[in-house]
Amino acid sequence: MRTQMAAEYARYVAGTGGDELGATKGNLGHQITLRDLSDGVTEICALSWWTDMEAVKAYAGEQPERAHYYPKDDQYLINKPEFVEHHVVVYGDLLSP
Repeated sequence: MRTQMAAEYARYVAGTGGDELGATKGNLGHQITLRDLSDGVTEICALSWWTDMEAVKAYAGEQPERAHYYPKDDQYLINKPEFVEHHVVVYGDLLSP
């Protein structure tokens, strides 16, 4: 997305996908990250944490590998990947600030 729209789009994502994620049983939390690239372009990444793939399917449907978009995404995004990645956490540690 264009960098000048990044903060506005992040708020939109938090109020659409973020709210929906948080309301889905089995969701352990989510994060939205921004990364400035170059030439006025910013990348957004939505990370979500789940109890299992069945919980992911409750949110994303029977094809959880397909990206889930909202109506205004086209106003912000330069491109929309068709697929998302799923990873299994095998080890981790999260420290509170």
